[in-house]
Amino acid sequence: MTRVAAIDCGTNSVRLLIADIEADTLTDVERRMEIVRLGQGVDETGRLAPEALERTFGAMRGYAKLIDQHGASAVRVVATSATRDAANRQDFVDGVREIFGVEPEVITGAEEAELSFTGATRDLVRLSPETGLPTPDGTRPPYLVVDIGGGSTEFVLGSTHVEAALSVDIGCVRLTERHLRDAGAPPSAEVVEAVVADIDEALDRVAQEVAVERALTLVGLAGSVTTVAGIALDLPGYDPDKIHHSRIAVNRVREVSERLLAMTHDERAAIPVMHPGRVDVIGAGALILDRIMERYGFTDVVVSEHDILDGIAWSVSKP
Repeated sequence: MTRVAAIDCGTNSVRLLIADIEADTLTDVERRMEIVRLGQGVDETGRLAPEALERTFGAMRGYAKLIDQHGASAVRVVATSATRDAANRQDFVDGVREIFGVEPEVITGAEEAELSFTGATRDLVRLSPETGLPTPDGTRPPYLVVDIGGGSTEFVLGSTHVEAALSVDIGCVRLTERHLRDAGAPPSAEVVEAVVADIDEALDRVAQEVAVERALTLVGLAGSVTTVAGIALDLPGYDPDKIHHSRIAVNRVREVSERLLAMTHDERAAIPVMHPGRVDVIGAGALILDRIMERYGFTDVVVSEHDILDGIAWSVSKP
């Protein structure tokens, strides 16, 4: 058995997984998430804001204490979209190295896609290795894994391994900062149309490079997707066990997306499953998922609580 620590630093959140890995089994020891909005303003300025860096480092210092307490033997820190785009990313690298004693990896979109696919599908693949036969929960490969992040969204097609992948710059934080800046009131129809135009332009590029029509199962990852699932399931509070591997129909995703975009900030904040750090960006995240399902013809989405964080942990365990 190997105890590992994985840290995923995205545009909106920084997350920690400490896990025990033995053979084909990953067992959580600690799984934490904090909204730090590292990507604050990056789309406009091209730089990581000092206050965003400090929020991120504060969360990481707490994670470092947990890693020491649990005695993880290996640590991997991965950073994604916001840090890739920032001119001052060396400030981030230096701070992470000081906190964890390891060099953070600012990974490419392709690397992010590979890790997300591994984390999301490892348990599904183990049940149906390239047979095409339904697994007990009804999923069938090939899978289209969609990881809706804060700054970018990754699209990955594969069965037991990645066959094609593309990262595009549509994410819940990026689109909110670009179009939905007035978080207190519902956006106008014209604003929503502008967001949809950005999303659809990106989806056109994806369809040119990834054979999305081959996918038999859509697997959705990350906070926007899991939050939409929690709302669609009418949960009284956020429950990862009930959300993981739930199947949400396209009409329910559309209903939730339209409902969120019609709400005020305070109304969204009152939703039981809503994390406070997602209140102002969930409308854009839900709309991305809605457009993916509509444009590519998926009747439902399988929601996974396992994602790039789990993929990082599996990668650390490799000899």
